[in-house]
Amino acid sequence: MSIPGNTLETDLVSLRDRVNQQLAEYVSPGAFTSAADCPSRLRESMAYSLLAGGKRLRPLLVLLTSEACGGRVEAALPAACAIEMVHTYSLIHDDLPAMDDDDLRRGRPTNHKVYGEAMAILAGDALLTLAFEVVAQFTPRPDVAAACCVDLASASGWCGMVAGQVADLEAEAAGVSEKNSPDKALSQLEAIHRRKTGRLLTSAVTLGARVALATPELMKRLEQFGKCVGLAFQIADDLLDVTGDAAKLGKKVGKDASLGKMTYPGLLGVEASRQKADALIDEACQMLQPLGEQGDKLAALAKFMTRRDH
Repeated sequence: MSIPGNTLETDLVSLRDRVNQQLAEYVSPGAFTSAADCPSRLRESMAYSLLAGGKRLRPLLVLLTSEACGGRVEAALPAACAIEMVHTYSLIHDDLPAMDDDDLRRGRPTNHKVYGEAMAILAGDALLTLAFEVVAQFTPRPDVAAACCVDLASASGWCGMVAGQVADLEAEAAGVSEKNSPDKALSQLEAIHRRKTGRLLTSAVTLGARVALATPELMKRLEQFGKCVGLAFQIADDLLDVTGDAAKLGKKVGKDASLGKMTYPGLLGVEASRQKADALIDEACQMLQPLGEQGDKLAALAKFMTRRDH
């Protein structure tokens, strides 16, 4: 990860290292009293995808938001790890033949290519449930832990990320981009992205704010920040599928077009898509104004998320 500003980049690398260390601990045999009962092959499959690296953007959003609101990194670390577990579960399942049918993720064979489809499904299921166990057991204050569980469940579940995935599959099957008017197609694409990708990214922000006990007024602004960042992130992802380097991305490019999926570059063009992403990030950063300098790192991370090359 390369972000302008040596101090900021050093801070983010340090935070990412802490997340990676904690993730490894959570899937170790000694993590929980009952952890020793986990079948070794299942644990191996879970760790294969969870510890495969990556930018850890969602955990970083949790930690930087909490820090910006005056919270402690240690208190937000369980929520940061939990959201990465949910994200990893979604990647394992998305890569399956019944979904996006990918054989490469983060530069390595996808989980089902190594462990088989059945174990990949179960590893994803296990990571999803482990995420809530971590939040419930290790988040300070039971009321905050409960609120975080509701937040994460809503973002990842039947009306959030899963709903977005269903809408994406239905649109692909129906060839919506060809049948609808441009305005209608854009509206439907935004609805898909806000659920499929945006809800979990927004949850990363609100989880951090909850752990830091942010005021209701600040929570509303941060939620809007997360919504803008989430949609901008997906637009950037669409752009990378068109203009990105497979070696840097660690996965195939051009996949969306080959599947006939709606994308922002496909509907708006590359330059207009970049402009829309930039406008969303500008709006997001305006939401951080009450935080003053405390929100600078969060704003810098948001800007990086749309200008990244992998």
